[in-house]
Amino acid sequence: MQRYYFGIVKKIFNKHPVISNSIVYGTLCVGAEFSQQAINKKILSYPQEPFDAKAIGRYTIYGVTVAGPLLFVWYKWLDKKFAGNSVRIITKKLVLDQFFMTPQLLIIFYVAMSIMENKTNLLEECKQKFLPTFKNSCMFWLPAQTMNFLVVPPAFRVVYVGTCSFAWVNILCWIKRQEY
Repeated sequence: MQRYYFGIVKKIFNKHPVISNSIVYGTLCVGAEFSQQAINKKILSYPQEPFDAKAIGRYTIYGVTVAGPLLFVWYKWLDKKFAGNSVRIITKKLVLDQFFMTPQLLIIFYVAMSIMENKTNLLEECKQKFLPTFKNSCMFWLPAQTMNFLVVPPAFRVVYVGTCSFAWVNILCWIKRQEY
C-alpha cells in the first residue's frame, strides 16, 4: 500500500514538478511560522495571544510563489551542471549553494517580507540581520546539503530541502523576531 501511494506522489512530482515542489515548500514554510507562533503566543505567552494570520499569509506567499519555484529551478540547474556525487562535485555544489545562492535567498526573504509588511525602508531589516542569519545558515545548511547531494534523488531535492527548511524557517522566524 505504501508503495502505491509513493508511486502516485512520484507521478505527480514528475508531471508537475514546479507546482508540487512549491506547494510542499510553501506548506513547510507555513508550518514553521505556525509552530513559531504556537510556541511564542500560546505556550510562552501569558496571557495567550491570537495567531497572526497576516504573518502566516506572508510565509505562504513567500514559500509558494518565491522560494519554492526559485529553489526548484536552482537545484535543477545545479544537478544538471554538476552531475554526480563525487567529493569534488559535492563540494562545488555546497560552495555554490551556500555562498552564491543563500545570500541571494536571504536578501530576497528580508526584502519580500519588508514589502509585504509595508515597511518604508525595505533594506533596513536585511542590513541588520543578514550577517547573523548567514552565519546560522552556514552551521545548519552545510551539513544538511551534504546529505542532500550525497543521498537524495534529484526529483526529491526540493522536498528534502523543504523538510530541512521546516527546521531552518523556525530558526529564520526566530531571527526575524529578534531586535538588533
